[in-house]
Amino acid sequence: MIQEYEPEATRRAASDTESSRASRGWWDRNADEYQNEHGAFLGDDRFVWGPEGLDEAEAGLLGPAAELKGRRVLEIGAGAAQCSRWLAAQGARPVALDLSHRQLQHALRIGTDARPDGDGPEPGVSQAVALVEADAGALPFRDASFDLACSAYGAIPFVADPVRVMREVRRVLRPGGRWVFSVTHPIRWAFPDEPGPEGLSVGASYFDRTPYVEQDEAGRAVYVEHHRTLGDRVRDVAAADFRLVDLVEPEWPEWNNQEWGGWSPLRGNLIPGTAIFVCVAD
Repeated sequence: MIQEYEPEATRRAASDTESSRASRGWWDRNADEYQNEHGAFLGDDRFVWGPEGLDEAEAGLLGPAAELKGRRVLEIGAGAAQCSRWLAAQGARPVALDLSHRQLQHALRIGTDARPDGDGPEPGVSQAVALVEADAGALPFRDASFDLACSAYGAIPFVADPVRVMREVRRVLRPGGRWVFSVTHPIRWAFPDEPGPEGLSVGASYFDRTPYVEQDEAGRAVYVEHHRTLGDRVRDVAAADFRLVDLVEPEWPEWNNQEWGGWSPLRGNLIPGTAIFVCVAD
């Protein structure tokens, strides 16, 4: 009987190339499980910024929903494109980009399943949302071709060079366009990734930027996540010629009883789990 190898968790350096390769492979392998586990919470056409459940419909971080009509919006790290489908329902013209082919297959599946019977395109074709498989560090779009850009836990936490990604976003945004992205709140890196009481005691230095890496028997990274402090994130935004206009730290709502990794009502009422950066391309 062949046993599946359990990846070794460690903290070590990981290049941009290694990080990108690991992310593509991890999401392709785990997309089915991820959508099965979290799909009900994420919905088919809901724009949620993180495990706390903050909805864009409520937050309006991209601007008033009534003003999204006709806007061309780029979603980076779109996964199954739930956020993009919500944008399309507001009359926007979204493009959902992801590195993972399997995640985009789920986007196509959900988009097709959501199509009314007898209306819309042929089966297997998504009418409302354009899907693009590409690396966020090399966006295949013309300069100034989008009005808005967004990313809900997509790409930014998993890249070694976030400034490169943000400069690409800045390049494809029109002047005055908004770039809004959410990531794991940097303070959470100091705590164990546990939802219960064991996750409430500091276990590591907040200032240790060494990436978290899961690697196979040969030492090849199969999952990489990069830590940046709040100050680092602000400097990354500035280095890409964006102006930071808001930093949102969602509080845990009373209605949300779920646990998702290290997120939980217990921890969420004590420490922030998500940071959302609202930026403008001046």
